[in-house]
Amino acid sequence: WDGGGGENDTCSSSYNLIADQFEGLCFLEHVRESSIKYGLAYLQEILLSKVLGKKDIKLASVGEGTSTIRQRFSRKKILLVLDDVDKLEQLRMIAGGLDWFGYGSRVIITTRNKHLLAAHGVERTYEVDDLNMEESLELLNWNAFGNEKVDPSYKNVLNKVVSYASGLPFALKVLG
Repeated sequence: WDGGGGENDTCSSSYNLIADQFEGLCFLEHVRESSIKYGLAYLQEILLSKVLGKKDIKLASVGEGTSTIRQRFSRKKILLVLDDVDKLEQLRMIAGGLDWFGYGSRVIITTRNKHLLAAHGVERTYEVDDLNMEESLELLNWNAFGNEKVDPSYKNVLNKVVSYASGLPFALKVLG
C-alpha cells in the first residue's frame, strides 16, 4: 500500500535494517512519477547501476532492460524496493518474475492499488496502520519544533492539525 500512511518510512527503515544481508541493493522512490517523467528504461538503468555498482548504464529500450536485469540478477540475492507503483507494466518491466532474481531476494512494493499486487502474483502483503492521536502529535511536534513534547500553548492548534491529517504520517510531516 501507499496512501500517505507511512509505507515509505516503514520500507526505508526495513531496508536499512536488512540491507547487509544482500549482494545488491536498490531503493527506487517515486516510481509512478519517475516513469511518467523519464520512462521505464530510466528506472531500469538506475536499478542496474545501483546493483552492479556501475555508473552511466544506458539502455536502448525497455526490452533490453528486462533481458539485462534477468541475465545479470538471476543468481544475485537482491533487495529491491519499488515505491509508489501505479501500473502493472512498471512491476513487469522492473521486477518481472520470481526467476529474475537469485534465491533469497526480496522485492518490496508500495502502492495505492492492492489489485496491482494480486495481478502481479504477489502473495504476501502488509497494510500499514494510521497513527493514533498520541503518535500523530509526537510526529507533528518533531517536524514542526524538533522535539516530541507538546507546548501547551500550541495544543489546541496541534490537535486540529492532527485531526485534519487523519493519522497519515506523510500529511503530518508536510503540515509540520
